Amino acid sequence: MYKSSSRLLITLSLSLLFATAFISANAQSELLPLSQDLQLKLGRKIYFDTAGKNHTALQRYITNELSTDSVSQDSLLRSLYPERKAWQSKNWFYRKLFLEHLVEVKTDEYSFYLDFLPDLQIGKQDGNNLSLNTRGIELGGRIGKKFAFTSHFFENQAKFPAYITDFITKNRVTPGQGYVKPDGVIDFSQSGATLSYTASKYLNLQLGYDKNFIGDGYRSLFLSDNTYNYPFIKATGTLGKVRYMAMFAQFIDFQDTPYDETQSPYPKKYGIFHYLSYNVNKRLSLGLFQNVMWARESEFGYFVPLMFLKSAEFANGSPDKALYGFNGSYKIADRYVAYGQLMINEFRIKDIFSGRGHWANKQGGQLGIKGFDVFKVNKLNAQLEMNVVRPYSYSSRTHFTNYGHFGQPLAHPYGANFKEYLSIINYRYKNFDARLQLTKATYGLDVDSVSYGKDIYKPYDLRPTEEGVYIGHGLKTNLFYAQATVAYILNPKNNLRIEIGYTHRKESNSQYTDKQQIFNIGLRSSFRNSYNDF
Repeated sequence: MYKSSSRLLITLSLSLLFATAFISANAQSELLPLSQDLQLKLGRKIYFDTAGKNHTALQRYITNELSTDSVSQDSLLRSLYPERKAWQSKNWFYRKLFLEHLVEVKTDEYSFYLDFLPDLQIGKQDGNNLSLNTRGIELGGRIGKKFAFTSHFFENQAKFPAYITDFITKNRVTPGQGYVKPDGVIDFSQSGATLSYTASKYLNLQLGYDKNFIGDGYRSLFLSDNTYNYPFIKATGTLGKVRYMAMFAQFIDFQDTPYDETQSPYPKKYGIFHYLSYNVNKRLSLGLFQNVMWARESEFGYFVPLMFLKSAEFANGSPDKALYGFNGSYKIADRYVAYGQLMINEFRIKDIFSGRGHWANKQGGQLGIKGFDVFKVNKLNAQLEMNVVRPYSYSSRTHFTNYGHFGQPLAHPYGANFKEYLSIINYRYKNFDARLQLTKATYGLDVDSVSYGKDIYKPYDLRPTEEGVYIGHGLKTNLFYAQATVAYILNPKNNLRIEIGYTHRKESNSQYTDKQQIFNIGLRSSFRNSYNDF
């Protein structure tokens, strides 16, 4: 199965590339890193300096769409921090540490960069020592204006806080970063790569082993970068104010697979994703999302790059799971953006209005607002967001068709059966960067082998009741999470920084109260998202 699915990906990608090889246009392909903090800092460019041509819910962004003028990734990153003085660029060592990539080549025809990316941290949690020892390599570049590429590899050893260690012990994976070796040591690696080819101003093609994100929020109820990397092929077409994305992806499900020293390939499952975006005007953007997950390999009916393939599922006589959603954003006063999502897995109208809490009403919603230069304070950015998802919303009869990959949800890290409120404030002053996040959530934990709807890897057939199913169903638990960090940015091109952080986490219910305080300091780099706020 593994070899044949790999051949399928290669065949599809080569076919698309050859089909567009002879189309010429003055288009660009360089992709902005997928980073929540970076996108909040670049918010004015992303939402207000694009003349309405950027479709903000589809990430990763192509950099030249973030301005009315053609820009590069490096110029965008440099714009966030003060310009260096002329004398500083004369010293080679100074340039490599503070101004440039470790290896940097630029011509009119091509460019290339390579960076060494450390993430070296030490810390304390209630008297216990914590550490993270990450060595990473990232390279990227472009050939002409149509073709761009990135690749990265990270090797890690860690002593994590207790709640993350418990997660790893249960799920055998470091949150969002990779499989943990079965030898008692938290040792893991992460690798990824993406090829981006813009055939014309109408079409961009991507082949990758990486992550994607659909939405305008900090979280996504459709597709987030919460999980580990996965192989995908993605085609995005644009015509006027309309953009359409179709993506095929392959996922891994090792839920019932024990540690295997022979390293046999883990079972695979597959997903097809569609997103239709319409920029109604310069302020309002609307989007329609669809996904189908399946466990068999040769479902060629799903490869037709069009939405509403539920009929193909029925025609195949298959139990595959479909997910639908609506996304919207509205720009306010050239400084704020209101956004939201509605996710629908399954519902019955009569049960929605009955008020009896039927288990099969599986929906979720998001509302949020983010502002840039808030209260007209330069470089003060903020975000408020609420996410609500009913129990069982991403579950299935079998975990092979649930909405998960590598032991984690593909959407929100909490899975389902939760209500969450979060706020993020970021302020920059020269090269100093301060960030504060507060999160308050309520969810229902699953008890023993019974599924109360939070753990998407538990079949919904294990539910204890048909009705009376509301958020908090199960062991009702409250979570409070607060994190504050202060960093000094050394090099904006690779986000090299010295960072000090404090995290307070409290999880409580009728059975226990778990309170943890974490201090850390380190030399960090890269733009990766790490969702440890669970």
